[in-house]
Amino acid sequence: MRVTISRKAHFNAAHRLHRKDWTSEKNNAVFGKCNNPNFHGHNYGLTVSVTGKVDPETGFVLDVKVLADIILEEVEIPFDHKNLNLDVPEFQDLNPTAENIAVVIWNKIRKRIQPDFDLEIVLNETDRNFVTYKGE
Repeated sequence: MRVTISRKAHFNAAHRLHRKDWTSEKNNAVFGKCNNPNFHGHNYGLTVSVTGKVDPETGFVLDVKVLADIILEEVEIPFDHKNLNLDVPEFQDLNPTAENIAVVIWNKIRKRIQPDFDLEIVLNETDRNFVTYKGE
């Protein structure tokens, strides 16, 4: 029997969508107001879902407290109230789009989850805009 557990979290962060190898004109044309040189911020919502077999001894797929601690250590502490472009090493040379942020989060959490478990990340950048990444 495979079951999915999910944990929600959030973090607030600033970013700028910008490619260093493009001209200002091209960055502005592609990224618009998200290319503001003074950055802009979001209140990100995150849902982390883990699917796996239920342990017959505990009745858990994964203890939700363990998942909460992983999210805190891998996402909330390093990203919350940070400028993703300037403060988070993973984005020094990676444009912090919602898609790229979701992949980075997935990779950080994946290394802490059993390999036989499936992992899905849903990152809400706004109430209406979100991305999903399953490691595919």
